[in-house]
Amino acid sequence: MRAPQHLNALRAFEAVARHLSYVGAADELHVTPAAVGQLIRGLEETLDVELFHRAPSGPSRLMLTDAARAVIPDLQAGFDLLSTAVERLKASKARIAITVTVPPAFAHKWFLQRVERFQQRHPYYELRIDTNGQLVDFAAERVDAGIRYGAGHWPDLDATFLLRDEYFPVCSPALLTGEHPLRTPQDLCFHALIHDTSMRAAPVFPTWRSWLRWSGLPELVDCDRGLQINDSAAALQTAISGLGVALGRTTLVERDLAEGRLVRPFGDAQSCELAYYVVHRKETAGEPPIVAFKEWLIDEAGIR
Repeated sequence: MRAPQHLNALRAFEAVARHLSYVGAADELHVTPAAVGQLIRGLEETLDVELFHRAPSGPSRLMLTDAARAVIPDLQAGFDLLSTAVERLKASKARIAITVTVPPAFAHKWFLQRVERFQQRHPYYELRIDTNGQLVDFAAERVDAGIRYGAGHWPDLDATFLLRDEYFPVCSPALLTGEHPLRTPQDLCFHALIHDTSMRAAPVFPTWRSWLRWSGLPELVDCDRGLQINDSAAALQTAISGLGVALGRTTLVERDLAEGRLVRPFGDAQSCELAYYVVHRKETAGEPPIVAFKEWLIDEAGIR
């Protein structure tokens, strides 16, 4: 029996085994019962094994033999694998694009470092990443999903919690030595403060003033002096360059701390009400690309 005929016969055998009926299998396979019977007989002759026998009574007179019953699970698993392989071949010709919007600093410091793992996990989806930092209209600009930083409430969008930052002073290791080494908060008087003003409109966003007040040191330094930078990644890069002390955010500084570009000279971490959320339009919640993207992000964040 040639390979295509053999495969057709195995498919007929599996269908008859589920239906216990040549007629039911024929309807599923869009052939005649006679054609199904011919395939079964040909398979039995080729393998020299009986696959079905007739029961003396009951609603279905067709019964699997013990030999046939033993191989059905493996046969069904094999067809599942074949089906998956075929779907992969189809998908390889038409990759599904997912357009996502990600805050620029978060993209640079956290998200883009992990994108390769998404592609390994979902090779048939292709990410198109927008990092312009503006809040976009998902429907008008055809954005599928995104990450937003805030309180978790945006009109017409579903928001799922992803990560929450803590805030603490960070600086270049170079500032730990020299004429005025950074060892205590009092030493801030001798160094520039780097202010991240990217969330100036959010009153709960931590600032040097709020961190010093929270630490019980509200009068320690002039909180208005220093460098004002409206980009979180640029503010941290300025700290890495040794030009001052910034308030680091957990997700944005984890790699710089691990690789020694930044250090925590002193002080505890202040929490914040704002957090990162995965967002998408409410009506797309069950779509496979959205589910895949969201579940991957949650796994990356270590929530489960």
